[in-house]
Amino acid sequence: MAKRLIPTLNRVLVEKIVPPSKTTAGILLPETSTKLNSGKVISVGPGLRSNEGKTIPTSVKEGDTVLLPEYGGTQVKLDDKDYYLYRDEDILGTLHE
Repeated sequence: MAKRLIPTLNRVLVEKIVPPSKTTAGILLPETSTKLNSGKVISVGPGLRSNEGKTIPTSVKEGDTVLLPEYGGTQVKLDDKDYYLYRDEDILGTLHE
């Protein structure tokens, strides 16, 4: 049975993107050549509540590719996969092709 985690408040569930360590031709790449701390947004919470009771939505949505801080986040293991929970304000930005 697959588990689904829906974050609360302004938290974002992210699966980190692991850069390939080898090219398609079989050449090994050094770790530092393609190191970019990024991830794919799996799930987002509804957002924070303001003092007036209105919901302030999160700035990212499911499927976005985001730039993550070097440290931080809470590791969560679901179905033998590692995910990380971040607060919306901890995410540094979104990445676009």
